[in-house]
Amino acid sequence: MDTSFYTAVRGAMTQQAHMDILSNNIANVNTNGYKTKTGSFLDLMYFNMQDRRETDTRIKSGTGALVQRTDTDFTGGTFINTGDRFDYAIQGRGFFMIQDPADNSITYTRNGNFALSQRQDGFYLVDAQGRLVLDAGRNPIRYINGELVSTPGIFDFVHTNGMASVGNNSFVPTTKNGAVMIAADATLVPGCLESSNVDMADEMSKVIISSRAYSYMLRMVQTSDEVEQTINGLRG
Repeated sequence: MDTSFYTAVRGAMTQQAHMDILSNNIANVNTNGYKTKTGSFLDLMYFNMQDRRETDTRIKSGTGALVQRTDTDFTGGTFINTGDRFDYAIQGRGFFMIQDPADNSITYTRNGNFALSQRQDGFYLVDAQGRLVLDAGRNPIRYINGELVSTPGIFDFVHTNGMASVGNNSFVPTTKNGAVMIAADATLVPGCLESSNVDMADEMSKVIISSRAYSYMLRMVQTSDEVEQTINGLRG
């Protein structure tokens, strides 16, 4: 097969991966605290068309690109006033710390849509998956005599780029993010929720561009196959 065939196949796969990211953003446009995901593309190997060894020439041919990673835009969304005393939003940088009681694993989220859940020793503030919300001292927040004994803590990292998304609008830090710390310039806003920061118009325009590119790649696959068949026919 000609190089153009494999380049076109790779291009179609890359555009499909990109559209999957965009579709996920659109699907979560109304998800509280959701952060827009963007695909980071990486060019694959180039080679010199003039075949000059160890010499960089102006005429090159590429072999396509791929989605290297998915980045998250942590820009804040607008606030929605719910009036619910168990709803919280974060003004500024930072995350809520969430603990899974099943294995004590820790994740971080911007979704402050919390509620009460009864456990063996009383009521606790939890997220939609029943995981415990932690306060600034990293302790579960109890509900006693009609009041929360503490409020959700706000935590931050030196760098937020590269945090790994683990589903349910939650993230875990990687080595590059540094150690977790109390957020310095963030404010807890009770009775509000942070909306998604997805720009629907922007995402739809990207979908159109990516869909067109996908169609062009499929057309290139078809053309490359037809050329190959023609060449094989001439050889016969």
